Parts: sequence; C-alpha cells; structure tokens
Amino acid sequence: MADLKSTFLDVYSTLKSDLLQDPSFEFTHESRQWLERMLDYNVRGGERSLSLSDISSKLNQLTSNTCVLFCSVLFCSAGKLNRGLSVVDSYKLLKQGKELTDKETFLACALGWCIEWLQAYFLVLDDIMDNSVTRRGQPCWFRQPKVGMIAINDGILLRNHIHRILKKHFKGMPYYVDLVDLFNEVEFQTACGQMIDLITTFDGEKDLSKYSLQIHRRIVQYKTAYYSFYLPVACALLMAGENLESHTGVKDVLIDMGIYFQVQDDYLDCFADPETLGKIGTDIEDFKCSWLVVKALERCSEEQTKILYENYGKSEPSNVAKVKALYKEIDLEAVFMEYERESYEKLTKLIEAHQSKEIQAVLKSFLAKIYKRQK
Repeated sequence: MADLKSTFLDVYSTLKSDLLQDPSFEFTHESRQWLERMLDYNVRGGERSLSLSDISSKLNQLTSNTCVLFCSVLFCSAGKLNRGLSVVDSYKLLKQGKELTDKETFLACALGWCIEWLQAYFLVLDDIMDNSVTRRGQPCWFRQPKVGMIAINDGILLRNHIHRILKKHFKGMPYYVDLVDLFNEVEFQTACGQMIDLITTFDGEKDLSKYSLQIHRRIVQYKTAYYSFYLPVACALLMAGENLESHTGVKDVLIDMGIYFQVQDDYLDCFADPETLGKIGTDIEDFKCSWLVVKALERCSEEQTKILYENYGKSEPSNVAKVKALYKEIDLEAVFMEYERESYEKLTKLIEAHQSKEIQAVLKSFLAKIYKRQK
C-alpha cells in the first residue's frame, strides 16, 4: 500500500503540473501560485502538515485532557484518499491480480484523482453552504485568509479540472465517452442529494417531523453512496472494458454498502470515543438527519418524543446530553448492532451470488474495509 500511495501521489504531481501549464489560459505568476495552493490544500490536502513549531505551540495551549484528542485529530485529519486508491485496487482485482503496466497504473491513478477532485469540489462548496468552520481538523478553505467567497470560483475550477484531465489522458480511449457520461451522471446525482439535504435541514426551520428513514436513505444514496462507492468501481469496470449497463446489480450492492457506511458514520458520531474517531461528533447540535434520530423517532414514546423535539439541534451541552441519554434509554446501540449484522449478511449473500469471481473480490474488498470499523 505504501508503494501504491507513493505512486498515486506522483501522479497527482503530474496532473497538477498539467493544469498549471494548461495552454487554454495565460497564467500570471500570482494566479498560478493561487491555483497550486488551492489544489494542494483541497485535493492533495491529506498530505499537508503543520510544522513542528506549530504543533509545539498548539500543544502548549492545550490542557492535558485535550492534548491527546488534538494529536488524534491532527493525525486523523489527513484525507486518506480512499476513493481514489479504490480505483487502482479495484482495477487490479478485475485484472485477476496481474501486474499492471506503467500506463495502466497511471490511468487508474488519474481516474482515482478525478474522484478526489470531485470530492474536493463538493466539499469546498458544501462547507460554504453549511457555514462550517473546520474540515478534517483544519480550517475550511473559504475561511483561509484572503479566500472567502473566492472559494466558490475555486469549486467551479475544481469541477472543470476533472474534464481537463479526462480529455488530456483518456480522449483516445474507447471508453472515453462513457467516462465523461459517468462523471456527469454522478455529479448530478450528488448535487440532487445535496439539494434534498439542504431543503430538509433548512436552518431556521428545525422540524423533526420532516425526518424519516426514507428521507435519510435518499439523502445518503444520492449525496454520498454514488460518488464514494459506485464511482470508483465503475471507473475500474470501464477501464477493464466492461459495459456499465451490464452491471446494475453491482451498482445496487455498492449503493447499499454506501448507505451502511453512512449509518456507521451516524452511529460513530454519537457513540465512538472521540480519541479513536479523531473528532468530536456534532450531528445532534447540527440538527442532522441522522439514522439515530430517525430510529429514535420510530421507537420513542410520546414523552420521549417531546424530549427529543425540545433538545435536538441545540448546541448547549445539557441539551446534547439529554438526547444522548435518550438514545441510551431506548438502546439505540443494540439497534445499530442488529442493523450492522443484518446489513453484513445481506451484502455478503448478494456479493457471493455474483457470477464473476473478480467482481466478487472487488466488492468483498470494499466490505472488508468498512465492516465493524471504529473510525
């Protein structure tokens, strides 16, 4: 994995260099510097780090109780590049583990980076819409000095870069049109998922009656599952010469896996040890349409529902504590454990029913990475 990640990062440097020298635009020194800084912060961002003096200064400001948590956040905040690396892993499995040529490795990495670019584009704009403060333990891009709402245009640039990369490196490939269509389709689906999320959780109109399991599933399916789970495998399938229309069953399994992944996220946000998770969960304070609150609404008595309505979405520690106490009272931890067991069994059966051993291997590798994860 270390060698793969090193190769993957080398490909990033090549793609970035291409974009910084794009002949369609006359870059000034200042604009080229801005673009490079923006790309390193948002796309390759997982690899940036604080200087030792910065770390020392931070640690000196913290109490012993928060020192360990800071270290955890610092080293967990890095983007793991899982979506991008999954393209390479999946393509290798589809090739039955055969050694990839240098060209195949480069192209698989380039597609992986297109997904990382897509992720960066979504998150830069999402942080503005949510008025977020941090992302992966670091200030959101739009909160950086002298950035502000310029970040909106940066998001547009990130989106356009995807198709610059595809055009430069894949235009001669027989699957080029399918790749362009795939990225356009997934971008549209994700934007629609974001729309559902925003209009359901509109700030100032905190109404728990809008939340249901069906709404939660639709938000997660479109906002997260398509680009995080389906897209990496779809890219690998196209590179392997497969027709995506022949693999709708694979898509269905990956979407279900993506929903299971988000339910895990919702559970961990509330119940995981912050030191292990690398962050302090805020879904309750942020009035998120979380799987936990949806299940609570299904299981609560009239009196318990009243407590939920009075406290959910409020940032005071006492309000958050009441919601968490209610979750424990109705034993949501056990409800999640049962959901996880059923989900794993269902996904395993669906995967093993697939005719292709290579595709089975791809799907099993995804499931193994997320089953019973702690962060």
